[in-house]
Amino acid sequence: MNIPNILTSVRIFMIPVLVVIYYLPWEGRYHTCAVIFALAAITDWLDGYLARKLNQTSAFGAFFDPVADKLMVSIALVLLVASYANPLLTLASAVIVGREIVISALREWMAEMGKRASVAVSYIGKLKTTMQMLAIFILLGSRPDTLVAHIGEVVLIAAALLTLWSMYIYLKAAWPELMSKESNKN
Repeated sequence: MNIPNILTSVRIFMIPVLVVIYYLPWEGRYHTCAVIFALAAITDWLDGYLARKLNQTSAFGAFFDPVADKLMVSIALVLLVASYANPLLTLASAVIVGREIVISALREWMAEMGKRASVAVSYIGKLKTTMQMLAIFILLGSRPDTLVAHIGEVVLIAAALLTLWSMYIYLKAAWPELMSKESNKN
């Protein structure tokens, strides 16, 4: 275990804490959940930074970090969908989670082909992640049907649009491999 992997582990352990606090009958749960999610987002950035800075990258960390990210975001979105009961928020959340599944599968397949660099993280992907984190932070920290919550919904919809755009970019980059006769022999 190294420092980046410990931070990723902390992020995983924050998930059940987030869920339990979200359902507590306590007014402070909204802000507390937003803080927990913000800490998780900060550890996501920090573990990557430290892995590079301290030269503590590992195969386990390369696997574990994106899993922790996707779990935290997906579970937060599930909580929000259940609470907000808003069709647009639900659709935006489905787009975000669906894209993560598609791109994860695409990256795994491209890695098997030895072409993982073809689907490396792009600027749009980083912008999408930032917008998602901001939207989820706002939504977790707000009671549904407030002005702040509506702003969070708009940010989440914008994040979903960026999500579709980034998925298009990844699929476009991988398309020649997906359609290649050599790749389709499996």
